[in-house]
Amino acid sequence: MAGRATSDKAPTHGEAVAKKLYVKTFGCQMNVYDSARMADVLAPLGYGTTTTLEDADLVVLNTCHIREKAAEKVYSELGRLRALKQARERSGGEMLLAVAGCVAQAEGEEVATRAPYVDIVVGPQAYHRLPGMVARARRERRAAVDTSMPADSRFDHLPEELAGPQPGRGVSSFLTIQEGCDRFCTFCVVPYTRGAEDSRPAAAVEAEARRLVAAGAREIVLLGQNVNAYHGAADDGGSELDLAGLIGRLAAIEGLERLRYTTSHPRDMTPALIEAHGTEPKLMPFLHLPVQSGSDRILAAMNRSHNADRYLRLVAALRTAQPEIALSSDFIVGFPGETEADFEETMALVRKVEFAQAFSFKYSPRPGTPAAERDDRVPDEVAAERLTRLQRLLEEQKRRFNASMVGRTLPVLFERFGRHPGQVAGRTPYMQWLHVEGDETLIGTVAEATVTDASPNGLAGALAGGKGASTGGREHDAGLVAAGGVPA
Repeated sequence: MAGRATSDKAPTHGEAVAKKLYVKTFGCQMNVYDSARMADVLAPLGYGTTTTLEDADLVVLNTCHIREKAAEKVYSELGRLRALKQARERSGGEMLLAVAGCVAQAEGEEVATRAPYVDIVVGPQAYHRLPGMVARARRERRAAVDTSMPADSRFDHLPEELAGPQPGRGVSSFLTIQEGCDRFCTFCVVPYTRGAEDSRPAAAVEAEARRLVAAGAREIVLLGQNVNAYHGAADDGGSELDLAGLIGRLAAIEGLERLRYTTSHPRDMTPALIEAHGTEPKLMPFLHLPVQSGSDRILAAMNRSHNADRYLRLVAALRTAQPEIALSSDFIVGFPGETEADFEETMALVRKVEFAQAFSFKYSPRPGTPAAERDDRVPDEVAAERLTRLQRLLEEQKRRFNASMVGRTLPVLFERFGRHPGQVAGRTPYMQWLHVEGDETLIGTVAEATVTDASPNGLAGALAGGKGASTGGREHDAGLVAAGGVPA
């Protein structure tokens, strides 16, 4: 549903007063990045971020529409926030409520109709208009709604300077380089909520990467709905740079230790990007590459533009280029029309690849997508049973992969304190959390650590030539951030 755009000007710096912004982020890493940029554009109005909801003058729900009943979960959250807003108003104060992200884009004016106490509804293409929308909502005392998808790139409106530390920034920072998707998988809402593919100019990406490194980032995760379709302008002459070229350009930044990217489509992998995994030491050997199914028949019904053999050839090419690479993937079980034979082909593909990690879900329809119109739904109990079998196999593979780390010495980027005193935690090249005994001087550095223990959810270890082993690694879930693509 198209919303009405606002043209209000933001208050000037002189009008800004100290206010507090609370952002709750749902869904993908790009939403985390978007939340940080919303904080950037609101900073000139005097909004500083807070982690205490009750203190907030403006609450933003940055929503995701990928999972089932996403909109209903947002309305439930809004119902709880309504009581806080009313209590603030009774005391003579103000709390503005904003719904942003893909649910805002999909629902549009319906959000303001169902939850009339919401002040702002803003889609992903209009975040740069938030200052004016805040001014309008406060002035008119009714919802400001903007879910338009303008012809100009939203990247043209990103603020050049960062407002300061935000969620997703720090030792490891997200950086959006591409948005939207032209693939139109039949189960996916992204083309409808995020629009057509749009890539950010390489110079702008590099400039932000340099600012992030200057602010303390040692790892940058490049984000896009279809990140390996990146084709950003390389210079004023209008030539384009692909993802492999961009990675090479960013790798030259002094002080940047690691690069990752997510999420890719197999159809958009290039030989140059495969080669980069073997030749660029800053590109981490961990690749998240969604396959969704191992059945060619189901992949065709999903409009995935690849088959199982193509995916397996990609895996072989990547492992030839980088023998140390570890792979992760996404799977949808119970897609309409899936038979037991189709599902067994998925299980066979999983056994052939041997994944380090994976996300797997039971199919759920998204209104407005072609798959949602099909009448050959797999019974829920059948899909649930298949999902249990797949997850059991994936968990076994993950356990084997983590166990294979024991005894190895790995470079670890330490990001934070552990749960226990005297403990710090960092990521291995394979995205596993590893805990060692250490202090704050390790945070923000890459140090060698020997893995002494492994569980399905993390690793414990000791600094190479240093202190004894930590025992707290198994309490933390291993994260998942990076991504990849496919051979011709």
